Amino acid sequence: MKLALLGLTAVSLAFAAAPALAQTAASPVEYDLSFANAVHHEARITVTYRDLDPQPVRFEMARSSPGRYAIHEFAKNVYSVTAVDGAGRALAVQRTDPYGWTVAGHDGVVSVSYTLYGDRADGTYAQIDAAHAHLNMPATLMWARGFDDRPATLRFHALAPEWKIATQLAPTADASVFTAPNLQYLMDSPTELSDHRVREWTVDDHGTPRTIRIALHDPGTDAHADIFAERARKVVDQLIAVFGDVPDFDYGTYTFLADYLPQVSGDGMEHRNSTVISGSRSLADADYSQIGTLSHEFFHSWNVERIRPAELEPFDFTRANATPSLWFAEGFTNYYGPLAIRRAGVSTVDRFLAEIGGQANVILNTPARAYGSPQEMSLRAPFVDAAASIDPTNPNIFTSYYTYGATLALTLDLTLRQRFPGVTLDDYMRWMWRRHGVNEKAYTPDDLRVGLAAVTGDQAFADAFFANSVQRSELPDLAPLVAQAGLVLRPRNATTAWAGPARLQVTDAVVKLAGATVPNTPLYAAGLDGGDEIVRLGDTVID
Repeated sequence: MKLALLGLTAVSLAFAAAPALAQTAASPVEYDLSFANAVHHEARITVTYRDLDPQPVRFEMARSSPGRYAIHEFAKNVYSVTAVDGAGRALAVQRTDPYGWTVAGHDGVVSVSYTLYGDRADGTYAQIDAAHAHLNMPATLMWARGFDDRPATLRFHALAPEWKIATQLAPTADASVFTAPNLQYLMDSPTELSDHRVREWTVDDHGTPRTIRIALHDPGTDAHADIFAERARKVVDQLIAVFGDVPDFDYGTYTFLADYLPQVSGDGMEHRNSTVISGSRSLADADYSQIGTLSHEFFHSWNVERIRPAELEPFDFTRANATPSLWFAEGFTNYYGPLAIRRAGVSTVDRFLAEIGGQANVILNTPARAYGSPQEMSLRAPFVDAAASIDPTNPNIFTSYYTYGATLALTLDLTLRQRFPGVTLDDYMRWMWRRHGVNEKAYTPDDLRVGLAAVTGDQAFADAFFANSVQRSELPDLAPLVAQAGLVLRPRNATTAWAGPARLQVTDAVVKLAGATVPNTPLYAAGLDGGDEIVRLGDTVID
């Protein structure tokens, strides 16, 4: 299968939804995307539904995106909405709420056309410009409610003949057309149209070849792409070794959509058979540090895409989707990302220890553990995962489930090695893969505890770990655990005077605290908080 298509002047998109009436074969929903006004960040999109019953049809934009846990109001970037029936007659379009439009009086066919504005390239939004069309589908595609099970067909009209297409969507005999089996898969399929480089190789999955592809949009050279691909190959091999299997990619291929341009925002976003990895620095400028995001996101091919929390299935595009298990789904992934890079020989021991130690340092020192367990922090994801708000919140009550989970993974890995000879965290991940990933049986929070008991053969240990460190906020004593590896855990600058971590805003001779102070620090005990001016340090006047 080859998704990178050369020399396209047109690409179209068609998608099918679930029928309102029983049918022997559902008509696909057809999408057509063009980018004639790309310099002003606009796409013109038409979506057509056929074989409809006479009832009004509601079209809407998603409010949530796979891999994101907060609400994102994608409808705000949609305008100039029109509709026609199968005979080309204009139909009235009524905006019934902020997120949707209703079309009535049709003849069984409705084609809705709209303009999409997009100028943010990352894992959540869309960016259309002269360089590329970077499309996250929930931010791009309007869909009609009640037709989720229909297949989809997509045709794109590329802006330039050198643009190629990278996507996890299924190719067809027509090089400009791709398909998806249903709405869930369609919305999970980001697509990049650009003049990008392609590097690919195959990995062996017990006799079955799987293709790993990098679609690299970067201003560098072929040599830069080759270096990145070679490092990626080593990391991918180490991640496969953790589980002993390659995921059964639906169309035989996994695609890294790598966008590294000045106008692109830094991000990483996992999908079933692909990922978006993006940033504003080129490979050369970043010294290939993007390999960290690549490693994290590819681990998600197992952990979260197939070893999947039950609360995320099926994904609801109309609301925030949350699970108490992000400490495992994201946090354990945040541990294995740098670990795989180290195992691959792509980073040094010192670099690995700095990354893992930095995460542990945050968790050991944060006051937020007094306000919630890893499960509680996971459920706060809709408020922090690229969520937008304007009112101040207390920064002391939340710590990221990424760092919390990574620190739990470190302590659990070291504890397993200490207490259960021959058992490591890899064994736990393999158990979860074989019990919940291979058959894609979504897991509950309790299934994670069951798995730990099975791997260790010690129910009491598993019960205690989850009761103390997952449902509550207790951490195992890290110092004796890291001592096994010849490491020392100690306070930095323990004898140095310290007022507490603080961000300062300095304007001329005025020094103010730029944010909240942290409990159990001298600044906090002194009653100081964000906005307060510091006029003197001891006997030294600030002027």
